[in-house]
Amino acid sequence: MPVLTVNAGSSTVKLGLVGDGDELLATAELRLRDARIDPGELEREISGPFASADSVAHRVVHGGERFRGAVVIDDEVVRALRELTDLAPLHQPKSLDALDAVTAMFPGLPAVACFDTAFHATLPPAAFTYPVPAQWRQRWGLRRYGFHGLSHSWIARRAPELLEATAAQLRIVSCHLGAGASLCAIRGGESIDTTMGFTPLEGLMMATRSGSVDPGMLLWLLAHDAISQQEMAAALEHESGLKGLAGDAAMEAVLARADGGEAQAAVAVGVYVHRLRAAIAGMAAAMGGLDVLVFTGGIGEHAPEVRSRAADGVRFLGVEIDERRNREQAPDCEISGAEAAVRTLVLRAREDLEMARQARAALTR
Repeated sequence: MPVLTVNAGSSTVKLGLVGDGDELLATAELRLRDARIDPGELEREISGPFASADSVAHRVVHGGERFRGAVVIDDEVVRALRELTDLAPLHQPKSLDALDAVTAMFPGLPAVACFDTAFHATLPPAAFTYPVPAQWRQRWGLRRYGFHGLSHSWIARRAPELLEATAAQLRIVSCHLGAGASLCAIRGGESIDTTMGFTPLEGLMMATRSGSVDPGMLLWLLAHDAISQQEMAAALEHESGLKGLAGDAAMEAVLARADGGEAQAAVAVGVYVHRLRAAIAGMAAAMGGLDVLVFTGGIGEHAPEVRSRAADGVRFLGVEIDERRNREQAPDCEISGAEAAVRTLVLRAREDLEMARQARAALTR
């Protein structure tokens, strides 16, 4: 039962063909043109090995409160997904456009929606509730949803497998560090806290997103007519984070400049690591302790200096890494120090495998 996985991002759509044994049979990456898929390019890619797919798994960023797990797509589901666009106006349209384009090519192929929010459906009220007026929460559904759930869900399965343990035995802090970044507290295989909230803007500083900032500061700017709401939204999403502090959204480049003595870049890395350490400790506190620390995503997998500095700041939790392993080993691997009380792993982000697993489960229920 090969599964075609469709992962629509901000500027590309990644395609994968996942076989029964989780083997990756084919991959492709399509560039979006004016935020849309080029039908001709899609047809050229899918007419090859992808045509052997028996089903399709689509990554959908937002499932709201309704979709708490993967669901087989029909007309009613598509209508519901379009109604959720207002909750994720930057991301949901791209997922729906990819869904429309692939469905047009394979109208008879069963398709499943896999949600980035669904893994966080297990958040307890203490973790998902915002302390704002009740009428706001009731009228507009204001709550913390969390994102990157497909990546965190994969970590919840992969880490116990690699450590030859059961999920029930482990308290895991999963650090998905890429252009977007979030942490998740995973206890007993379930998400019990995460850093992103109502939108993917909350939480860690990211490549171009600010992460959490003082809302009073934003209100001050609006009250003083210093900036419009549209300008503020664009700046917080696209001109902040590493780019806002160092002028470059690529962590590798910012680290190189910081190592070369550039003060601006050093501050950017310092802010990033400072916030990452605090978030790791906060996720551990939500679980009452920590057994496994996992780094994944583009930065998590490829920036050993970030891993080293983050781990050094949470030694009081029992984290200690072996610097040789940290710099030389490739994921999936363990980089724990010999005397460490907490196991530290670097795992490859495999949202495609998680999507394929969820699609097969949804289609066989």
